[in-house]
Amino acid sequence: MSKQFDIAILYEHPEWHEPLFNVLEKQQVSYAKIDLKAGAFSENEMPDAKVYYNLVSPSAYLRGNQKAIPFAMALCRNLEINNKKVLNGTNSMSYEFSKSSQIALLKNLGIDHPKTISFNSIKALKSIISQLNFPMILKPEQGGSGARMYLVNSLNELELLLKQQPELWEPDNLLLLQEKLEHETAEGIIRLEFIDGKLLYAMRVVTNGTFNLCPSVVCNPEEGTSLCEVIPGAKPEFFALKDVSSKAVDSGKEIMKAAGHSSGSVEFLITKDGRMVFYDINSNSNLRESIANEFGKNAFEEVVKFLLTQVKN
Repeated sequence: MSKQFDIAILYEHPEWHEPLFNVLEKQQVSYAKIDLKAGAFSENEMPDAKVYYNLVSPSAYLRGNQKAIPFAMALCRNLEINNKKVLNGTNSMSYEFSKSSQIALLKNLGIDHPKTISFNSIKALKSIISQLNFPMILKPEQGGSGARMYLVNSLNELELLLKQQPELWEPDNLLLLQEKLEHETAEGIIRLEFIDGKLLYAMRVVTNGTFNLCPSVVCNPEEGTSLCEVIPGAKPEFFALKDVSSKAVDSGKEIMKAAGHSSGSVEFLITKDGRMVFYDINSNSNLRESIANEFGKNAFEEVVKFLLTQVKN
């Protein structure tokens, strides 16, 4: 019989999760790595662990690893059917890979969100042109690392963009147009990180005009070259935010619970007319250690503490 581990980590991007692996090894936790890029399993011989922690990312396709996503979904579904404990499992993934579902969830919860139109055809957009209020933000259904995001100023501009870059439809052939939210760019957006329904830290992100706001130091290092840069250019700046409103935190907790995210983050901004608008939900949340340190926390030790609690429960 194969060895049973306490924890199995399902992952696709090892550099992102090296800090987690380091803490697990330092604390001598019994754990296994399941690389989703190249895997195989049988319904009669599943990987054996007490807890499975799924860290597959929607940006996997940017690294040529789109096949990791259906494999993760299939593996997690099989594990769940066999009554295994899976954190950030298939329900969580259904939101992680679908921006349109995130918007539907926010609407259902009564939380302010950007007006959004999902489409797979320019012709269909033309039939509802009265609902389009340019400028708008073009987003992918399967997001990640700010890829396939553009500010578009007209339907003609959008049509030309998609003709010139038909690859923007890939991998899922579904795109979104979202209202452009006017906010103080110097203040940036706010990202709340949660573990087990509890706030780990709040962070303010000044975008500097880029859409790639991944907080991992691999993607956005304080110095040096990014390994994940989608579009070269200005880098975002990250700041600890210690006076985030309790209303925002409560909304974030509600979102995490409804999405089935054991860990993850939400992003929102304050518009110039005072709206608190949530626009992004993440389950595979890359933590920024320097920000957690400003709150007196070691981000990845907190993750391991949570995982060990799940092993015991």
